[in-house]
Amino acid sequence: MIAARHNWTKEEILEIYNKPLMELLYEAATIHRQHHDPNTVQVSTLLSIKTGGCPEDCGYCPQAARYHTEIEGNDLMSVQQVKAQALRAKTSGSSRVCMGAAWRNVKDGPEFDQVLEMVRTINKLDMEVCCTLGMLTEHQAKRLAEAGLYAYNHNLDTSEDYYKDVISTRAFEDRLETIDNVRKSNVTVCSGGIIGMGEALEDRAGMLVALSSLNPQPESVPINALVAVEGTPMEEMEPISIWEMIRMVATTRIVMPETQVRLSAGRTDMSREGQAMCFFAGANSIFAGDKLLTTPNPDVNEDMEMFKLLGLNPQKPFTKISQPKTVEAEDSKLQPLGEKPKWSRPEHTIERNEAAKQKKKLVSKE
Repeated sequence: MIAARHNWTKEEILEIYNKPLMELLYEAATIHRQHHDPNTVQVSTLLSIKTGGCPEDCGYCPQAARYHTEIEGNDLMSVQQVKAQALRAKTSGSSRVCMGAAWRNVKDGPEFDQVLEMVRTINKLDMEVCCTLGMLTEHQAKRLAEAGLYAYNHNLDTSEDYYKDVISTRAFEDRLETIDNVRKSNVTVCSGGIIGMGEALEDRAGMLVALSSLNPQPESVPINALVAVEGTPMEEMEPISIWEMIRMVATTRIVMPETQVRLSAGRTDMSREGQAMCFFAGANSIFAGDKLLTTPNPDVNEDMEMFKLLGLNPQKPFTKISQPKTVEAEDSKLQPLGEKPKWSRPEHTIERNEAAKQKKKLVSKE
């Protein structure tokens, strides 16, 4: 059994990525079977608990307030609304609920307290709870852990070199610092990225270098294919081929053998045959439900039909790590500190992001 390595080089990863496809698939599938049940796939439901109005300028994201997209924003959902969605997801076969809020970073106050109550509520349903709320401090991570959070998602998005061509409102180091803060709690890490944003193969390898260098490596690595949304700076990007997705999944599996590799955004454009090859290559986690925050996703019934066809079984919750305990708000020993961390704002200029921003201004004047 191959143990996880933390010293992969970009050259080594590119060599793996560019292997003859059948050789790559065989190696990835072999490693996958050494560390995982090849017929079990973890199913998560992604829920946007606060949509739109984000102050960041991520070139791929329709939730950025500065771009003109058709996304309808909404305020933070209630605890009862989230509970109802979680019960629906559980009935459909999901073992995890991932809650996403379009925030730059977590801020102490009533809304974060409400999210903590959502975490407590879902954990009591015997489901894994994941959150993606932007940057957060060590103390905030520990408050989430105390509430019963199982995982925190904070994607690196791409390589450190290409990051500055995608986002100008935060730095790559902010992502790493947040992941480090999560690691100081008992919460597992979910971190991956997006391919198809105009990056070079070297950037895909660079992202895997950064992820695999983390010690321990992320328990979950989502591999997303860009969904080009009208109004975003990347609206005219050509879709990547299924072969690129298969190669990326297989390479991720080889580089991070113990990690759950999540087949994420872009599945609506993948055939069942293409998804089957991704599962064979080492993907063993998906998002279910008709929407991923704001972009389309296959219907959960379609996914269950595909599972039946391929002989796949949904993974039960807390298979990898035991269920965290929930501490009620009144029993908490971790009170809000009112922190105001200085997250970076590089604010360099990204031409296509600025063009999309100006496009919104023109539309607003009409």
